[in-house]
Amino acid sequence: MTREFQVQGTPVSELAREFGTPMFVYDGAALRDRFFGLRDRLDPAMEIFFSLKANPNVSICSLLRSFGARAEVSSLVELMTARRAGHPPENVIFLGPGKSRQELAACLDEGIYAIVCESLPELALVDELARSRGVRAPVALRVNPSFAVKRSGLAMGGKPRQFGIDETELFAQTDLVERYPGLDLMGVQVYMGTRILSEDVVVENTGRIFDLAERLSATLGFGLRMVDVGGGLGVAYFDGESDLDAGVLTERLNPVVGDFRARHPETRLIMELGRYLTAEAGTYVVAVRYVKDSMGERFAVADGGTHHHMAAVGIGSFVKRNFPMTVLNRLDEPATEEWNVTGPLCTPNDTLGKKVALPSVRPGDLIGVHRSGAYGPTASPVLFLSHGYPAEVLVHEGRPHLVRERDVPEDLLLRQRLVDPAALGAADVSP
Repeated sequence: MTREFQVQGTPVSELAREFGTPMFVYDGAALRDRFFGLRDRLDPAMEIFFSLKANPNVSICSLLRSFGARAEVSSLVELMTARRAGHPPENVIFLGPGKSRQELAACLDEGIYAIVCESLPELALVDELARSRGVRAPVALRVNPSFAVKRSGLAMGGKPRQFGIDETELFAQTDLVERYPGLDLMGVQVYMGTRILSEDVVVENTGRIFDLAERLSATLGFGLRMVDVGGGLGVAYFDGESDLDAGVLTERLNPVVGDFRARHPETRLIMELGRYLTAEAGTYVVAVRYVKDSMGERFAVADGGTHHHMAAVGIGSFVKRNFPMTVLNRLDEPATEEWNVTGPLCTPNDTLGKKVALPSVRPGDLIGVHRSGAYGPTASPVLFLSHGYPAEVLVHEGRPHLVRERDVPEDLLLRQRLVDPAALGAADVSP
């Protein structure tokens, strides 16, 4: 009998029949195991904040909250999502280099734990908004440090960036506390990079961030009630990569956290995790519509593509590498052929995988792109060719739940407005 991919005992073919394809399927047990695999080993003083940008589905956010995760948001809708998912305001922080007046006002009105400010003009705006409300705004300073991270998939600091305030500039602002009486300067945040797969790099970054926070607090004269060490813990997608070992990581990291905690027992410590928590739990499931040969290469043309999963294109990478893929309905068949897995879009870039080792692919097969629980549809051009969002399904405690309905044509046309050409002064020359 052919072995089939299952999520908590439910065959993927049953999920496809019930919810259709393309779809993202999330395994709630994998989310739980990932969270507690780190939480149970990490120093209790270090809190885990889920970065909604990785997967802002409200049910995913709510489930992680039930495990003990807090929320890091970067837009008004993410803030609303976190609150709707049950996060109390004292467990929410707001980041982002270009926050609007509306977003900053919402942060103050909601009473969130900290606004992480990334420029001096932003500090001035938050000060203005806070004083107009008769409150003091809890603000952490995002620092763009002078040092850079090594072995990061994407560096976020240590060079000219839109993120944060340069370390040298901040140390020169010795009157910052007095200049902005509407601000309650209370912490420091540094985010060095993303997709880090070295335990030693995470530990080194954390130690250097602690040192920077202490020096900045002393120089500018504000209490260090919060230090956010960023995160950036990576996930192995490609050949030659290895996942972080949570045991090794925490064995090396916990003493660094403990030393800082001994010096600052009242300081709240934060680690932001997005991809690390959700990527492994998600699978993008597409159905093969056609198979064909072209100039000696095999193509499996599926009903879903990069408009739902732009990360699979390799954006930001010099070399295109494939996410792990399998034919989900025939797992036990050997991968003896090379296939290009493509989607329905009218562009050669709509290629989920190039020369992927798979068994002989047939129309109707279900192909899964694994480790797809982070930066899926919300980080993709879902409106290209007006296809819209796929369905999203969360399987938890053995039961599948539809957590996002797929877009239908009426959804995509709903906000468009038809203007009669005559109203624009255009002549109608149609036959």
